Amino acid sequence: MASRAKQFNGFSYRALQQSNSKQRRLLSKTEQQWLKANGYKNLGWSNVIQLHQKISEFQNQTPPDDPTLEELFLQADRVGNKYLGDSEIAEFNQKLAQEVSEVSELIDQQFPDTEVEIIDFSHSQPKTQKKRR
Repeated sequence: MASRAKQFNGFSYRALQQSNSKQRRLLSKTEQQWLKANGYKNLGWSNVIQLHQKISEFQNQTPPDDPTLEELFLQADRVGNKYLGDSEIAEFNQKLAQEVSEVSELIDQQFPDTEVEIIDFSHSQPKTQKKRR
């Protein structure tokens, strides 16, 4: 009879290891360090299963991902725009564009692009034709 490979929650050993690796990367650095300090390993069936269970505990304890800084700024911008008139929004956008332009000029002054690139297409080689006999 052919023996069936061991499985845990529908995962084979290798699939569970891969899942643990991916999920562990999503944890905070302190949680990752805690797992390492407390001997949780991703090698050996019992260790892999224990690591999987502990990672699941951490994920169930922590609230969903905090928004990124960019998301917070976009959300603040949307909220702020609710209380501004069209003329105020246009004025702000004009000032912002001017500031961005000034910063761009300063960057160009400090990091000039002195290299000139020339592409000469006049010396292209014609295709060689096969001679018929």
